[in-house]
Amino acid sequence: MILSIESSCDDSSIAITEIKTKKILFHKKISQELEHSVYGGVVPELAARLHAQALPKILEQTRDFFPFLKAVAVTNAPGLAVTLVEGVTMAKAISLALNLPLIAVNHLHGHIYSLFIEKQSLFPLVVLLVSGGHTQVIDAKGYKNFSLIAKTMDDSFGESFDKVSKMLGLGYPGGPIVEEYAKKGDENRFNFTVPLGNSPKIAFSYSGLKNQVRLQIEALGELSTQDKADICASFQKVATRHLLQKLKKIFQSSQIRDFAIVGGASANLYLRQKIQDLCDQFGAKLHLAPLIYCSDNAVMIGRCALDAYEAHDFASFDKLVSMPKSAI
Repeated sequence: MILSIESSCDDSSIAITEIKTKKILFHKKISQELEHSVYGGVVPELAARLHAQALPKILEQTRDFFPFLKAVAVTNAPGLAVTLVEGVTMAKAISLALNLPLIAVNHLHGHIYSLFIEKQSLFPLVVLLVSGGHTQVIDAKGYKNFSLIAKTMDDSFGESFDKVSKMLGLGYPGGPIVEEYAKKGDENRFNFTVPLGNSPKIAFSYSGLKNQVRLQIEALGELSTQDKADICASFQKVATRHLLQKLKKIFQSSQIRDFAIVGGASANLYLRQKIQDLCDQFGAKLHLAPLIYCSDNAVMIGRCALDAYEAHDFASFDKLVSMPKSAI
């Protein structure tokens, strides 16, 4: 079995995965959303302290699995340095205590592997990764054989939802809140401009759209519940249309048979349906992770670690460090 740890942001999570069958034998996640909602976003130092409290409590519940462990895997990049180090430190302690090899997992690779939980890996495929920290299109050819096709020039898709929610005073995390409000809104009421709509560049940008929303909120003054719902619906439509316009260019220039959406924001059902329509248009099969594994979790880290274990891709104890960089 492999024990895996995730602490890249504000979710403390540990999982146990059986190597032979790829089955999840244990998984627990403690979210910090309530603690951070007071501040309208993640406070790194608070997140680190909460990880230091939560991870040992979860680990205690896995003791019966210790005799069967063959490796310990941990997210070491990208993420918040002060939270990543909590997981890395725990992984090193387990490695020393149980004499186990270490597996370092790139958090973004983990999101791709959320597609293969309790299943065989499927490559090649093109992946749209949308989360609070990332918006990328990735050409995934195999284990650690990933190349970047496109990325955001500024803010991420998920972050823009968080910021719109904060501007409207709706709370954190913003993704599910904005999506829920949008269901009751008129998506055609506000004519927000699609970012980079006239640009041939295959890239993403959400800072300008966020600013359009801010200006509209200021122009309306006191907002009714319906105003907020209409803003959410109009914003969601344009934010998604921006992705679709750039993805269509990628589909037109490539023969894509298998396409996937991963990351926390991939749980957005409006986005899923629009991407499904795009895949149907180009005859591609859409692959989706189970909703429960779209957000950060140790199960996806453990699934990636299975392929690393098979490849004997182990990390040096002395060189394993937490890295905040965002490269795929």
